[in-house]
Amino acid sequence: MSRFAHPAGDRHAEMLPHERPPLPPADLNRINPAIWPRTSGRTDGTLTIGHVDVRDLAREHGTPLFVLDEHDVRARMRDYVTAFAGSDVHYAGKAFLCREIVRWLHDEGLGLDVASGGELAVALSVGFPPERITMHGNNKSVAELTRALEVGVGRIVVDSYEEIARLGHLAERHGKRPKVMIRVTTGVEAHTHEFIATAHDDQKFGLSLSAGAAAEAVRRILALPSLELVGLHSHIGSQIVDTAGFEVAARRLAGLLVQIKDEHGVVLPELDLGGGYGIAYVEDDEAPDVKEIADGLREIVTKVCEDAGLPVPRLTVEPGRAIVGPGGVTLYEVGTVKDVEGLRTYVSVDGGMSDNVRTALYGADYTVTLASRASTAEPMLSRVVGKHCESGDIVVRDCFLPSDLAPGDLLAVAATGAYCRSLASNYNYLPKPAVVAVADGAARVIVRGETEDDLLRGQL
Repeated sequence: MSRFAHPAGDRHAEMLPHERPPLPPADLNRINPAIWPRTSGRTDGTLTIGHVDVRDLAREHGTPLFVLDEHDVRARMRDYVTAFAGSDVHYAGKAFLCREIVRWLHDEGLGLDVASGGELAVALSVGFPPERITMHGNNKSVAELTRALEVGVGRIVVDSYEEIARLGHLAERHGKRPKVMIRVTTGVEAHTHEFIATAHDDQKFGLSLSAGAAAEAVRRILALPSLELVGLHSHIGSQIVDTAGFEVAARRLAGLLVQIKDEHGVVLPELDLGGGYGIAYVEDDEAPDVKEIADGLREIVTKVCEDAGLPVPRLTVEPGRAIVGPGGVTLYEVGTVKDVEGLRTYVSVDGGMSDNVRTALYGADYTVTLASRASTAEPMLSRVVGKHCESGDIVVRDCFLPSDLAPGDLLAVAATGAYCRSLASNYNYLPKPAVVAVADGAARVIVRGETEDDLLRGQL
């Protein structure tokens, strides 16, 4: 037998979670308000969002389809602005960004974080105030920095010594003096997936606190008259459900603030603790309450600064997923239903990892329901999979769906507003789905779905 190949067996790659099936839910038709958009429910058995029947959405716009509950997203924006009154709330555009989202941000009084020139262009295209924009990125190009300077973005978060020198040179050449923050890697262990934990030293973001790189960055910025250092920035990870990690990060940042004051006689007025607040994807998840987050972070920052003998800096937070994630739902049409005897039923849908790569990338969990009708059939252990040429093309790894599920039925996957459309691809030449916003019984397209012509555009 080959040293490199072996029979897979019937449970290869953990076909069953922990070698046993999960327990079925008491009610397959239940729409848990902690997971689904705030305006979602069932009318005559059919899922509705924003008082719009999902069958009508599928007929008019096709599937896969991203559906965004406008009232839900706007309400969460307002929740953060209210809870963090006296601080700055900047929406993390990487979660999902389009022109309409930017308009909602403007209406609701939030700022915006961008991580590329493209995201900046989206914001500027609808007249979003550049002074309410913070620019992130570990490898900003000369073109991106130049445009940020030209339009006057509010803050530029520097990520390396090279960028400090590059930005200082560009600012001097253009006669600008941008406000900058230093992204500090604080060494905090956020209890999250390795790929979304961002404050440990061995990764690409930021300047290490423990190695002295952050302190050296302060020296280099203060030596450049073309740059104005206004604060420190930290982001410890994503899908975080408590403030313990933020407290450790804040204490370590306070230590650096004291060092800056002692060494340079400079008191920095701003502190950005990033975002990463979690949401509920499945029944066992507990999303943190925004007011508790706000109160907890304010208390932490106030206490650590008082303990360090520092004035309390103005706090900035950067929620993304927590604002747009819960209000998003993805609709799919069932194509094939394949029973693997003794294991589970594979339910194939008309999308997959091209519209939601998080399951393959992070092992993300999701909640799914039969959306086009209610069912009283017995539950069957299922795996919802996509149509791509990858065995890892999984949308929902372990779930229960009714045993009378059939081709043509619509499935809805909850909490897909963040990091699904923004991470979408054209793998296997599938067009990216449209995004529709629903509210008060009406739906409108806010991102047009791609066509085959779009896929071929640009090819010679």
